[in-house]
Amino acid sequence: MRSLLSVVAGVLLTLALTTTPAFAANIAINPGFEDGLTGWTCSGASGAQAVTTPVHGGTKALRATPAGSDTARCQQAVTVKPGTTYQLSAWVQGGYVFLGATGTGGTDPQTWGSPGAAWSQLKTSFTTGTSTTSVTVYVNGWYGQGAYLADDLVLDGPGGTPDTQPPTVPGNLTVGGATSSSLSLSWSAATDNTGVTWYEVSRDNGAPAATTSTAYTATGLAAQTAYAFRVRACDAAGNCSAYSATVSGTTTTGGGGGGGLPKRVLVGYLHASFANGSGYIRMGEVPDEWDVINLAFGEPTSVTSGDIRFRQCPAAECPNVEPEADFIAAIRAKQARGKKVLISIGGQNGQVQLTTTAARDKFVESVAAIIDRYGLDGLDIDFEGHSLYLNPGDTNLAAPTTPVIVNLISALRTLKARYGARFTLTMAPETFFVQLGYQFYGPGPNGAADSRSASYLPVIHAMRDDLTLLHVQDYNSGPIMGLDGQYHTMGGHDFHVAMTDMLLAGFPIMGNAANRFPPLRQDQVAIGLPASVNAGNGFTGVAEVQKAFDCLAKGSNCGTYKPRGVYPNLRGLMTWSINWDRYNGQEFSRSHRAYLNALG
Repeated sequence: MRSLLSVVAGVLLTLALTTTPAFAANIAINPGFEDGLTGWTCSGASGAQAVTTPVHGGTKALRATPAGSDTARCQQAVTVKPGTTYQLSAWVQGGYVFLGATGTGGTDPQTWGSPGAAWSQLKTSFTTGTSTTSVTVYVNGWYGQGAYLADDLVLDGPGGTPDTQPPTVPGNLTVGGATSSSLSLSWSAATDNTGVTWYEVSRDNGAPAATTSTAYTATGLAAQTAYAFRVRACDAAGNCSAYSATVSGTTTTGGGGGGGLPKRVLVGYLHASFANGSGYIRMGEVPDEWDVINLAFGEPTSVTSGDIRFRQCPAAECPNVEPEADFIAAIRAKQARGKKVLISIGGQNGQVQLTTTAARDKFVESVAAIIDRYGLDGLDIDFEGHSLYLNPGDTNLAAPTTPVIVNLISALRTLKARYGARFTLTMAPETFFVQLGYQFYGPGPNGAADSRSASYLPVIHAMRDDLTLLHVQDYNSGPIMGLDGQYHTMGGHDFHVAMTDMLLAGFPIMGNAANRFPPLRQDQVAIGLPASVNAGNGFTGVAEVQKAFDCLAKGSNCGTYKPRGVYPNLRGLMTWSINWDRYNGQEFSRSHRAYLNALG
């Protein structure tokens, strides 16, 4: 990196500012971008803007993107005193981010970092010349390195010795208020000669979360799990105290691994291993609206090997793909914010058939290797095509005999036992593999039905106590008969109400009351949808989706189909995909996140 430093020694940089109210020692203008870009001048090609997520402090941060020969510089001129020492600092994220000042009348300072998706503080200092009354401070990125973020900038002045004294260590940290997915923390205030600006809470020695109060609630936790916390105090100059002693707390019991998620969830698939017309999105750029991020896809080396491999999208297909270390760091940052990141197995082109116990064991070994390499939270099963089928005569839901079904169930139970309560398990079958069981189950009379019909049902039934979420794909589907005996067609609210009602009310398989698919818990079910018209047949507009959710969760706004019950704890929505959602202006995630939040 020495050559890079020499090349950019004179490059101006786009600066990350303090988001806190005006501090006596901080003379920068709008240092936290709380007023947008007021006081800042940014290069025209940078697309610079104040964003609301992610932020280091306050409610906004700067985001800018280098393009071509432009490094996305943002800068401001600040009035200073001659012959005076100043300390400059900023919190940043990105591949390469630079911080500095020009026109100081002495040696112009510059520092840089490569923090990836985790917030990191850059610091430098300078002394103004004998006649210097103005300097320009800046931050910027680097060619071809993608967007960077900056926040909480401090120019400590007007003179004298820079503030390097950290606050005292916060005391009396306590953990309580346990639920199945959250713990509440409180502590005694720290003291500082210029005042404490914010506190940072670290969970299990992970990346800290910032708060301006002496209380914090850690959310998105796994049920019946112990967590360790510590806290430190920071001042306006960016000085932070040592961490407090570690204090632990344990969440209460939850079901099916779902205790680590909020009451209402958005699930999305991220095109992590391939490129298409929707564009590649780096893990660190995934919007905060998504609670579960499924990495698409882990794929088999052959249909029957059981050997699953995952690779990031090759640079030839995705020129902006991040280095693996940044990818992993971004996963950790998402998890620190309570998100779940899973490996999704299968997809349209990833057929998997565990026809032998050897394939089953290889599946467990290779999937665990992926989970361990990237530190993932669990597994999503997205078997499509002929991956699952039922042999003729295999009609007992509770005791299947078809090897591909038996071996998959065994593999999932082994993975669950390996990772314990934190293991998140989701499934994304098509309606053909689930709701069609109301009409057919495996080979129908005289072989009339496809042997795949409803073949997911034994797997769902066997794993129902460990299943976090089932989000059936209510798209790419033909008409399906509902519990009302009528056929429903995708694309409108009635289809989603009818398909979801079957999962929550239960149904007899092929009309056989003795072989019934029992209802799933409401918190296990989400509705699966395409994010845009580009993403799959059966796109449903925002108003129709929310009409369906109203009908199911509140018993109001229903159409012609009337569900068998009201399901106030219906968990949320899934979409294919995060990439297509961004391509469509994030209509799905923004509209439905706001709706689910308001629903409570």
